[in-house]
Amino acid sequence: MNAGKHLVLVSAWLVGAVLALFSCTSAKPSVQQLGQPNLQKHIAFPSRYVPSRQVDVWLPPGYDPRNGQRYQVLYMHDGQNLFDAASAGYGVEWGIDEALISLFASGEVAPTIVVGIWNTPGRFMEYAPDKPLAYTPDTFKVSRQEEFQLKESQSDEYLRFVVEELKPFIDSTYRTRTQPKHTFIMGSSMGGLISLYALLEYPEVFGGAACVSTHWPLSLRHNDQVFTSAMLQYMDEKLPLKNKPKIYFDYGTATLDALYEPSQMRVDALMRRKGYNDENWITRKFPGAEHNEKAWQQRVAIPLSFLLN
Repeated sequence: MNAGKHLVLVSAWLVGAVLALFSCTSAKPSVQQLGQPNLQKHIAFPSRYVPSRQVDVWLPPGYDPRNGQRYQVLYMHDGQNLFDAASAGYGVEWGIDEALISLFASGEVAPTIVVGIWNTPGRFMEYAPDKPLAYTPDTFKVSRQEEFQLKESQSDEYLRFVVEELKPFIDSTYRTRTQPKHTFIMGSSMGGLISLYALLEYPEVFGGAACVSTHWPLSLRHNDQVFTSAMLQYMDEKLPLKNKPKIYFDYGTATLDALYEPSQMRVDALMRRKGYNDENWITRKFPGAEHNEKAWQQRVAIPLSFLLN
């Protein structure tokens, strides 16, 4: 896919966006209506809690603000990697729009709005779940902070941005179905961790999460079970026993994904103990799959169908 795939209209307030990138402001993003299917780009979306960033909103074919139809919404992290190879960090996109159009056509998934939240240089600490870190020893926290040259987790602030600022804007601007059973969140690697954390911190907001190649070690240098143990303690306290949400996990067996199976098996055991079954939870193993956008592109229809059917 080339950069000309989508018509890009830049918000009127783009002037000075570079300066605004790491500032907080109360200004409301402008809205542009594009062709169908279309991608609307909100440059330097402001926040009181985290640095501003781009937010892309993909509207499904047939979306028309003038009719009465409303749509479920999928929030996704690492938004620059979703729709266009030209903006993707490694030159490969997920192909979310093509996958969804195919699923719409087959009737497997209802038409869905996708909100792609771009990451920032603070990605690691925005996506590292804050409350589970409280269950880890100080030596663990220091090692992760030194590894990524960052001071402290910003995940609670990031989720406040998503829940208190971004979602109200999306719901007031687009024709959405706002209830938890129509609101989902998804990401890969660290994005898988923050998706699970969002679901458990805000069960009144999100009805399901897809956690692709979930990065349980919380490190690129160490493959230990310290954070997995902490996350399990947190999950044991927070997993809903009634009105269970949908939860999807997967992992490959090559490159970084080769680290994940022992942790994922512990998580799966907890899910079973909590009474989750194939109606509300699945974990998939993909032998030979690597930790990259190409691998996620090849299987993305599976989590999309599970969450959005």
